[in-house]
Amino acid sequence: MKEKLQEEFKRRFGDGAMLFASPGRVNLIGEHTDYNLGFVLPGAIDKAIYVAIKPNGGKACRLYSLDYDAQIEVDMAGPLPEPQWARYIYGVVQEMQKRGASVPAFDCVFGGDVPLGAGLSSSAALESVFGFALNDIYDLGFERKTLAQIGQMTEHNYVGVRCGIMDQFASLFGRKGRVIRLDCRSLDYELVPFDPEGCRLVLLDTMVKHSLASSEYNVRRMQCETGVAVVSRHIPSVRSLRDMTMDMLNTYKDEMDEVVYRRCSYVINENQRLLDGCKALDRGDYALFGQKMFGSHDGLSKEYEVSCDELDFIAGIAHTTDGVLGARMMGGGFGGCVISLVQDAAYEAYVGDVKERFAHRYGVTPRSIDVVISDGARRLE
Repeated sequence: MKEKLQEEFKRRFGDGAMLFASPGRVNLIGEHTDYNLGFVLPGAIDKAIYVAIKPNGGKACRLYSLDYDAQIEVDMAGPLPEPQWARYIYGVVQEMQKRGASVPAFDCVFGGDVPLGAGLSSSAALESVFGFALNDIYDLGFERKTLAQIGQMTEHNYVGVRCGIMDQFASLFGRKGRVIRLDCRSLDYELVPFDPEGCRLVLLDTMVKHSLASSEYNVRRMQCETGVAVVSRHIPSVRSLRDMTMDMLNTYKDEMDEVVYRRCSYVINENQRLLDGCKALDRGDYALFGQKMFGSHDGLSKEYEVSCDELDFIAGIAHTTDGVLGARMMGGGFGGCVISLVQDAAYEAYVGDVKERFAHRYGVTPRSIDVVISDGARRLE
């Protein structure tokens, strides 16, 4: 990919490009906890968006997308550009300028190997690589945390996606052999060891996305807020599910709908599973961490009800397969991937079994995507 970018840049714009990369991410545990101001545990992966970039001394930026085989010229002082992919780059520049930075025009060629449609956050990787690259070549002085916020605001203001900050944070702060315990309330973080010798992470993509996802996401947020409102009437210090314990929830259980209770119960328990899982990783206990992953899927399926038959089918196979330490659905739900922690000796049989049985039941073969926890945004030599 690096050589391809350099060659394409030289062909279109000449010599002298600098190369940067920023990865996609997985989230090992902690789903639907972010907007409840809880914890998440993402890690950067060995698949990234790459950019070759160089100041051009002109007034307009020339952008070439390797993946779309399309080149456009953008005036960063002008209106929101088309196509959609250009808006991510435009938005990063706008958000930097809002914070007082001067971003002169540049030429770039970019592309990546982050699998699309698998929930690995290629969009956050795109925002992060441009934020990191522009910050570096123009010496803008932004910290990585600010670059993550710039990426998040790009999604909000120029793409129309009200995302959290986990994806950009993981893409920028990732470290090989470490996952990131991120506090979504304070943005404090801790790098937790994740180097399971003799095991690997694999995503099994159901290749389906049910239309419930976007509407049900908003319903879940509202249900969580309803539960918080009940408890906060009695305990004013409770402002989110992050502030709530199961004892508090059970004390006022009779004042809320049973569905609201289950949603709140899941989030409170998921935060605790994550914290317990991090302690297990500190001790190198991957078997216990895997059990926390299974518990996460069980809660997402039965209490938060954001799974689907296809995800539960794969998770069920994982649960009954020797050598699979843990597995759970990853992402918003109603489709997408199951992430599994699998011993090397069991890997081939497990992946083959899932593909065969899934294809027999649903008529489509899930794709498998191996990922390795790797470094975050960086300049390439």
